[in-house]
Amino acid sequence: MKKAALLVLMAFLFFSCKDRDNSEMADTTEIEQYTIEQFMDNENAFANGYSSDNSKVLITSNRSGIYNIYSISATGGELTPITQSDSASVFGIGYFPKDDRILFRMDGNGDEIYKIFMKEGEEIKRLTPAENVRALFRGWAKDGNSFFYGSNERDSRYMDHYEMKLDDFSSEMIYRNNDGMEFGGMSDDRKYILLVKAVNTNDSDLYLLNTEDKTTVKINDNLSANSPEDFAPDGKSFYYTTDDGAEFSYVMQYNIEDGSKTKVLEKNWDINSYYFTENGKYQITFSNEDAKTVMTVTEVATNKKVKFPSFENKEVSSANFSDDESMALLSVGGSHTPSNAYSYNLETKELHQLTDVLNDEIDPSHLVAAEVIRYKSFDGLEIPAIFYVPKQASAENPVPALVWVHGGPGGQSRQNFNSTIQYLVNHGYAILAVNNRGSSGYGKSFYKMDDRNHGDKDLKDCIAGKDWLKAQPMIDGEKIGIIGGSYGGYMTMAALAYAPEEFKVGVNIFGVTNWLRTLKSIPPWWESFKEALYTEMGDPNTEDSVRLRAISPLFHAENVTKPLIVLQGAQDPRVLKIESDEIVESVKNNGVPVEYVLFEDEGHGFVKKENQIEAYGRIKEFLDKYLKGEGLETMDTGEKETSEAKV
Repeated sequence: MKKAALLVLMAFLFFSCKDRDNSEMADTTEIEQYTIEQFMDNENAFANGYSSDNSKVLITSNRSGIYNIYSISATGGELTPITQSDSASVFGIGYFPKDDRILFRMDGNGDEIYKIFMKEGEEIKRLTPAENVRALFRGWAKDGNSFFYGSNERDSRYMDHYEMKLDDFSSEMIYRNNDGMEFGGMSDDRKYILLVKAVNTNDSDLYLLNTEDKTTVKINDNLSANSPEDFAPDGKSFYYTTDDGAEFSYVMQYNIEDGSKTKVLEKNWDINSYYFTENGKYQITFSNEDAKTVMTVTEVATNKKVKFPSFENKEVSSANFSDDESMALLSVGGSHTPSNAYSYNLETKELHQLTDVLNDEIDPSHLVAAEVIRYKSFDGLEIPAIFYVPKQASAENPVPALVWVHGGPGGQSRQNFNSTIQYLVNHGYAILAVNNRGSSGYGKSFYKMDDRNHGDKDLKDCIAGKDWLKAQPMIDGEKIGIIGGSYGGYMTMAALAYAPEEFKVGVNIFGVTNWLRTLKSIPPWWESFKEALYTEMGDPNTEDSVRLRAISPLFHAENVTKPLIVLQGAQDPRVLKIESDEIVESVKNNGVPVEYVLFEDEGHGFVKKENQIEAYGRIKEFLDKYLKGEGLETMDTGEKETSEAKV
């Protein structure tokens, strides 16, 4: 199920594998190299929505070093702090529909057990239970008097559907989830709920539940990936995406009264989202086109495309409309520049920039744009990848490189801005972010190719990426490493354990090393997805355990001979800390240089700036030493080095 596949328990130029013309790549511009502190001082900020009168915008930002929420005038200006957390991150949900109260969520330093809170004046009130109960916001009621949320309060395995009133914050369960369903949306009159049941990580069944008579109708006829999108503004039909009989997801409309279906929209890429604004004035479509988000907004009455302002070398990647549909919050950026938020008045055409997130100390011209390339793998399969080349690289000045592997299984490296990638590229490392077989976005056949084949053909795709890099004149073919987080961290360890001579170093960021343990210890709230995950990966409680042990790098750690750095968050609920503890200890026994960076206050991903500075700064220091060459001389003399840091 493409949209449900989780992270481990969860420009269109094409090039062949031949050498590229180096004249295209050389850049004689003097490039300043920036520190990790400067790159991590790029602010990550995004708009959550307008206030009820459209005068203010709620912003979530990490400018303080940790995510907090702020308010700003819809015409721009200074951000006003609303929360000032110095521990757990705070993420905005939105202003209340009829007043200036604010809804936000927090978890426990990355444990993913989210709580919903309200901020009214100086008072903060927790609205959902505290003790190991997960709550996820699911939207405001049409009348603005309540909101909906999912919670596993009744049963830790399943998310039931609740409505909470805004006057007294009393809750009522609307849907009791006894069947491991995923919530997919509800009609404005609360009569119908869309539900999804994962069959495997590729396919899912879609159901329509009548909350009045409790009848359920299965929507899809064939095994396929089906995802609910939105109810029609008149409530008589709903829209969903499906790949039934096709490689890519397209949009279907289902008539509730007679059960008829009509194909509405299809492309030669996956359509990921299709929905209407509050009163149905605009329809918004998002598609995933060669690892890039393409947004189309259509005025329903005229069927005309809405034109937004143009931005030099940047693109509008999303639009969040106000409830009265007169204003839109635009996200504008590119692979070479972080996204900023703008407020746009569709009636007056006034545009106001709300954020300016690139560190003033960084020259934008020194950043590198992503480039889509394709190369042939070992069996002739074409593999798409995102290529970043340091501006100073040339045939006369070849640079070291990294094969970058995304999370998943089933994730995708995309043409988005990434401060860590830009930092490494700025310091002379080329990056090839591979989308190996099993990645999403390139059709369901490609997506299914790694099922029960992890650590084999997907790894060979990464090795073929290394070979492609080696053939490029601006790359030092003897200095290529592999890096990845989550599933990408697993691929790093698989490369070092199963193909120990292919890469010079490995960077493992909270990667799975023991599939038996990971699959048995998935969080309880993923119960509805567990069987689907077992279908793809294997069931650790059956004879599949033999294969799972065989593909787990921990049990083959004696093969690792190349320098390794491992980074881990102690609160990670997906890839447990013990995964990294054990692989570090096992590789140490080989006398191989190993570095271990452990963060006590992070989960599956590092969100605090001070930790990001430590983590990615340590990665570069490691690469400078062992990939660029200084540390390799030490290894040749027989001196081995291990370091460990806890933050």
